[in-house]
Amino acid sequence: MPQTSADLKTEQGSPYRWWLIAMLWFVCFCNYADRQAIFSIFPLLRTDLHLTDLQLGVVGSSFMWMYALAGPLAGWLSDRVSPRNVILGALAFWSVVTGATALCHSFGSMVLFRTLGGLGEAFYFPAAMALIGMYHSASTRSRAMALHQSGVYAGTIGGGALSALIAQDHGWRSSFFLFGAAGVVLMVILAVALRRPQQKNAPSHESQADFFSGVRNVLASGRVLTLIGVFIGANFVAVVFLTWLPTYLYTKFHLSLANAGFSATAYLQMASVTGVLLGGMLADRFAAKLTGGRQLIQAAGLFLGVPFLFLTGWSLSMAGLIVGMIGFGFFKGMYDANIFASLYDVIPVERRGVAAGTMNSLGWLGGGFAPILIAKAAGRYGLGVCMSATSLIYLCLGVVLLLLVRGMRKQAATAADQTA
Repeated sequence: MPQTSADLKTEQGSPYRWWLIAMLWFVCFCNYADRQAIFSIFPLLRTDLHLTDLQLGVVGSSFMWMYALAGPLAGWLSDRVSPRNVILGALAFWSVVTGATALCHSFGSMVLFRTLGGLGEAFYFPAAMALIGMYHSASTRSRAMALHQSGVYAGTIGGGALSALIAQDHGWRSSFFLFGAAGVVLMVILAVALRRPQQKNAPSHESQADFFSGVRNVLASGRVLTLIGVFIGANFVAVVFLTWLPTYLYTKFHLSLANAGFSATAYLQMASVTGVLLGGMLADRFAAKLTGGRQLIQAAGLFLGVPFLFLTGWSLSMAGLIVGMIGFGFFKGMYDANIFASLYDVIPVERRGVAAGTMNSLGWLGGGFAPILIAKAAGRYGLGVCMSATSLIYLCLGVVLLLLVRGMRKQAATAADQTA
């Protein structure tokens, strides 16, 4: 039986809506821990599997490209199948693939399993965003998604630090076995704990449109295209650091594998947790009072992150690098808190799943080029210079968001004048 407006309001006011965020937080943690684990052990893979830096870049990109290609389909499916079932199925699939990665003995098999991992993980975020949207209205959306987003940073730290620590003492294969098993256990627990939500409304004729039509409808909006374009650029910068910062610390500052894996993730991601919580809180307040309030907070995060991005690659001391990572991470979190909340401000409810999937897809398609491009550019200019240069990307993206906010306010003012 379709869910009524009264039912939806009751769900959006129930304590379960925050328990949902807590449960999804652990899934999000596993999602990012499993994808980050491999980057901290690049030095071991280079030796054990006899891989070049370019091949390591391909290993990183193979995950992201499959993740990107599957994204729109994952979002489309999340609009038509219970998001709960999509989440559980995806968690089980990528956890098994993560565990099986420990069996790889060649470049080809590593690329294959990373590609399958990207396929499984692509189905999580669109389904999670759709499920959160069922239980959180506009008044709490940014805070709910910000809390969920903090699992991204915690998972990145956990995957980067734990995989390096385990690999240093027990070999790199052990970490994949551990992460895979943990995901399967979590799936079994959530199969009992996650509620089975009803659909918000009876499926309309439009919501039954074919997959490609749904994607075209999403991309027909100039505001959606702008937000996706900004996400592509911001994600490219993030992937540069996720992929190569552990290796940068290992080679330039001569840290141990475990210390490099921890330092490359902990400072940046812990700062991002603080930034994402602040960004979510500020965005809910600004959005209630100002047109384009969420996008304005995102722009502020990008602009304020520019000097710290430059410092991370230019610093000659570990202390300076840490300051750069903390500052970059904090302001990156302010942007990240509103990636999907900003999108939901400009997209109809019935298209949220496919919109989130399309945004995630194109963002990771662009980000997927980062490991390879930086590997090639670093051979000529150095890895530190390449990381500093990403500050220019943040600067340009901030300007684009300000122009978007300006357009939104002009349109709102024109609509108000016509109503008056």
